[in-house]
Amino acid sequence: MSYCEYCMREDAKAVHVNYHANHYGFPIGEDNALFGRLILEINQAGLSWETILKKEEHFIKAYSHFNIEKVAQYSEKDRERLLSDAGIIRNKLKVNAAIHNAQQIVQIKKEFGTFKQWLDVNHPLSKDEWTKLFKKTFKFVGGEIVNEFLMSIGYLPGAHVESCPIFEKVKSLKPKWMEV
Repeated sequence: MSYCEYCMREDAKAVHVNYHANHYGFPIGEDNALFGRLILEINQAGLSWETILKKEEHFIKAYSHFNIEKVAQYSEKDRERLLSDAGIIRNKLKVNAAIHNAQQIVQIKKEFGTFKQWLDVNHPLSKDEWTKLFKKTFKFVGGEIVNEFLMSIGYLPGAHVESCPIFEKVKSLKPKWMEV
């Protein structure tokens, strides 16, 4: 069953239906929002997406509203704060990855202007090519995390099946150059 089919069922959880209809596969143009989605995807590893969606507001607060520059400057005290915050996933590898990845995005922005521009410059790549690039650049980014992150922001196909009512809406929001 595809995510679309699940979200169309009467017994689908509201958090999934909202994410599916308003966020999944939709292009994101703002760097902090892209970084936030990356944090959420990394934290989902080994857990259900429902758990992450229910904790999203906590993640936003805990990680300074996903402000890349602020997170890049996090100290050991901030790490300890995050690791003791029951509202998020308290995994040292994931917390460290978020901070490291923010620092990497700061460097990317120096060269490309924005994180989004870095993504745009590298598009289109295959899933395997994206994974290699992400592994070279970021931490805690395996193939599934990279795939879900890029699919969730419209850089890889597959977020919605063609029969899904959201498919055409998402497609209409993408610039023509992004279609592969």
